[in-house]
Amino acid sequence: MKITVINGTEKHGITYRLKEMFLEPFKDKAEITEFYLPKDGPGFCIGCTQCFLTYQDRCKDAACVQKIEKAMIEADLLVFTSPSYVKHTTGAMKALLDHFGYRWMPHRPAKEMFGKRALIITQSLGAGEKSAAKDIKDSLSWWGISYIKNTHFKLMSEIHWDKLPEKKKGQMTRGMAKAARRFGAIDYSRRAHTNLVTKAKFYAVRMLQTGLGKDNPEYTDFKYWKANGWLDKVRPWKAA
Repeated sequence: MKITVINGTEKHGITYRLKEMFLEPFKDKAEITEFYLPKDGPGFCIGCTQCFLTYQDRCKDAACVQKIEKAMIEADLLVFTSPSYVKHTTGAMKALLDHFGYRWMPHRPAKEMFGKRALIITQSLGAGEKSAAKDIKDSLSWWGISYIKNTHFKLMSEIHWDKLPEKKKGQMTRGMAKAARRFGAIDYSRRAHTNLVTKAKFYAVRMLQTGLGKDNPEYTDFKYWKANGWLDKVRPWKAA
C-alpha cells in the first residue's frame, strides 16, 4: 500500500499531530511519501496558461509539480492536511492546487484519479476548518476523485496541544483513530467507486470537448480526450 501526504504547512503543530495520529496504524504496512509546503511545493502560478494551451511540462515549476503528481498517481490513498488560515486553506496549499488546474476535468484529468481515495484533515481555532477542507475538496473532486472524506476540528481555546483541555484532546484523538480504522479496513486492490456526481461532470465535459474538437481538432484538451478514448466508449473509472 502507498500513501502520499500533502502537508499544507511545515509547522509541526496540531494539524501535524492529527496527521501523525492517522498515519500511526499504517507505518508498518504502507509506503508513505510526504511533501511539506511550501518547502517541497511550487512557487505561485503566474497564469502563463502553458499547461492548458500546450503541455504541463512548459510550466516554470514543472519539475516540482510533476514529482508531486507522480507520487499521487502511484498512491492508493491521498492525505491532505491544512490548518485554517483566514477561513481557508494555507496559501502554500492553494499555490500547489492552482498548478493542477490542467488536471481538472474540463481539461486533462488523469484517469488514475477516478479510482483514488482521499482524506482531508483540517482544524481551526474557531472557524474555517470546513471552508479550508472545501478548498481542497473542490480540486480533488474535479480531478475525478469521488471517495473523499473530511476530518475537521475546532480548537476553541488554544493553538498549542499541551494547553488544550483533555476533553478536546480526547475528541480529536478518537476522531483520528476512527478515520484510521475506516481507511484501514478498505481493500485497496479494488478501485474506489465513482459516484453519479463525478460521472455527470465527466459527461458534461465530454459534450464540451466534442464541440471544441469540431471547431479545432488540434486543441490540446480535445486531442487528450480523444487519445484516451473518452469521446468513444472508454471510461476512466472502468478498468482497462
